Amino acid sequence: MGKLSVGKYAGLCMLGGIVAYTACMAYGLFLTGKAAELHLALFQLFPLYTGMNFISWFAGAISVAVWSEIGGAYIAWMHNVSMQKN
Repeated sequence: MGKLSVGKYAGLCMLGGIVAYTACMAYGLFLTGKAAELHLALFQLFPLYTGMNFISWFAGAISVAVWSEIGGAYIAWMHNVSMQKN
């Protein structure tokens, strides 16, 4: 396996993070009882989260996008550094 494009890999991680975040938010609409309470408590860890509305989704998506981009860039960089020959 060759070197990874840091920008492309980080962008794909960001897209995957936003899709997963959106799927989790949609899944939460079908929960009831204690499961719904736990789901809400976990989402309240995101900044500006106030409930199931567009502003909360958007603020969480931005947060997930930033962290996914950073994580993806770091993973691609570490992969590329480990592939260098001495």
